[in-house]
Amino acid sequence: MMEQAISESNRTKAKMAEDFKSIVNDADDLLQATAKISGEGFNLARAKFSEKLQTAKASLADAEQLVVDKAKQAATATDDYVKGNPWTAVGIAAGVGILVGFLFGKR
Repeated sequence: MMEQAISESNRTKAKMAEDFKSIVNDADDLLQATAKISGEGFNLARAKFSEKLQTAKASLADAEQLVVDKAKQAATATDDYVKGNPWTAVGIAAGVGILVGFLFGKR
């Protein structure tokens, strides 16, 4: 149950990071598209936006690294549990296999 909650949390974080990455990429495209438009106020706004975009990209890289680190921690914890309790892990795997076989066998 705990592993499932951690896994779901990691998937949610990864999805949020992916959505954020898409927004940052779209903003970068918008910034590039407006490069030919001139005007002092617009140039100032574009420079400010560019700075914020760079900050967002750095935050995205940090968030992605955090997700990777958490996934590695979960994998290590699972590996340690399986090594410490091999027969329990075999029993759980067998139970899941039987359940999946039963569910697919009904179709």
